[in-house]
Amino acid sequence: MNKSKSKKVSLLSLTLILLLSVVLAGCGAKENNEPAKESEAIKSDGTVDISKLDPVNLKMYLIGPNQKDLPKVQEEINKYLKEKINTSLSISMIDWGDYSQRMQVITSSGEDYDIAFTSSWAFDYLPNASKGVFMPLNDLLDNYGQGIKEVLDPRFLEGTKVNGVNYGVPANKELAQQFVWRFNKKYVDKYNLDISKVTTLEDLEPLLKVIKDNETADITPLAVPKGFKPFMPFDFLLGDELPLGMYLDTKDYKFVNILESPELKSALSTMRKYYKAGYVREDVATLDGIDNIKTGKWLVDREITQPYAELGWSRNAGYDIVTRPMQDPVIYTSSAAGSMLAISSYSKNPERSMIFLNLLNTDKYLRNLIQYGIEGEHYKKLEGDYIEDLPAMQEKYAMPGFALGNMFLTSLHDGDPEDKWSSFEEFNASGVVAPTFGFNFDTSKVKTEVASVTNVAKEFIPSLYTGSVDPDEYLPKAIQKFKDAGIDKVLAEAQKQFDEWKAAQK
Repeated sequence: MNKSKSKKVSLLSLTLILLLSVVLAGCGAKENNEPAKESEAIKSDGTVDISKLDPVNLKMYLIGPNQKDLPKVQEEINKYLKEKINTSLSISMIDWGDYSQRMQVITSSGEDYDIAFTSSWAFDYLPNASKGVFMPLNDLLDNYGQGIKEVLDPRFLEGTKVNGVNYGVPANKELAQQFVWRFNKKYVDKYNLDISKVTTLEDLEPLLKVIKDNETADITPLAVPKGFKPFMPFDFLLGDELPLGMYLDTKDYKFVNILESPELKSALSTMRKYYKAGYVREDVATLDGIDNIKTGKWLVDREITQPYAELGWSRNAGYDIVTRPMQDPVIYTSSAAGSMLAISSYSKNPERSMIFLNLLNTDKYLRNLIQYGIEGEHYKKLEGDYIEDLPAMQEKYAMPGFALGNMFLTSLHDGDPEDKWSSFEEFNASGVVAPTFGFNFDTSKVKTEVASVTNVAKEFIPSLYTGSVDPDEYLPKAIQKFKDAGIDKVLAEAQKQFDEWKAAQK
């Protein structure tokens, strides 16, 4: 190679090196200029010095139908967020039935959204956390979510950890879960029915008989759809759709096949008796839902309660509803994860996202604004901490309040007792902790079996649990089908993981 050619190559190499240095320096500068100064903006008292924050827009996905007035309310939200944390928010709503599937598609595309609703039942929290869809939050909570940790019952965060890591911020609401029999008071009063001693499925029989014998055929004594499950004293492994669980009062901490339990066999016999007596609808096994609340033509159904739930149910129904508990409140892992907001692993603004979530869970004005909309337009302020919904709320801004963070900050409606939220705290404190609370089953090693078991459940559970078929004939068939599908393998893997998890808790 001659000297001239060598000099040209050297100059070219030097130019490339310089260009690369500039690019790398630029990347470093971008990293330093991105909202990484958030830590400097947090004062010792937890408030934010916005002069140290660059403006950021956060993209947030929420569950529920799109609301016509969302842009208008969002404008007010952003005025407030600008003043508080130099941030704006872009909210996108996805309807209930589409949410999980749409969010999976959005996530798979690599879209860099910031925050999304997740739960134990929608955009499934556990599998998505395990797959890296959500960002680990432990450090973010420590550094930017101090307010969340102060106001939230610590069991919410403890129960939603996955291998010791939090991937979502639970909504502060009812933590415990309690099933109740819910009665149409019209018929309780008409026949002077004594519901004070009604607890079990069997206790309902004399009341159901009164309605069947004295009312017209369009009045349903026990108004339940195909999703009905008799209350069982189990801590379910994968939700009550699958017959896998551990006794709530367990001494040996072993998972069991609930289909083989004497409690279920007894409940199925009772439901078969009720079906044959006409206490449930004849088409119950294929009934996706039931409109008993709307029609008022029913005596009793089953529901999950919370403090003063009767007031809300009665207000929505337009007639009085009363309840009787089936069991004491229980704190399950699934109830702790019933409503959460997670930060996407693709988010370019995790620190600001947590600062926003902290504000949402501690700032009364912001929390009420995002749920109830604009004062004077969507609601009217009453005396004290009470509000009255205006027509525009139902017509243009009916947001799912439970999905929007700390419910204890929200204003009350006429008829709500002043101690509503303190009663929620007492309710949560009274809850018995389920034996597997905090345990999250990783199904990846038995996903084929779980899918097969799920298919068998869809085939047998609705007809068995609603009494539509004879359990003496169909329960043995169901047990065998579940075994063929691999239920024992699922139980063995769950037991192995649980034993390891429990040993690590000591």
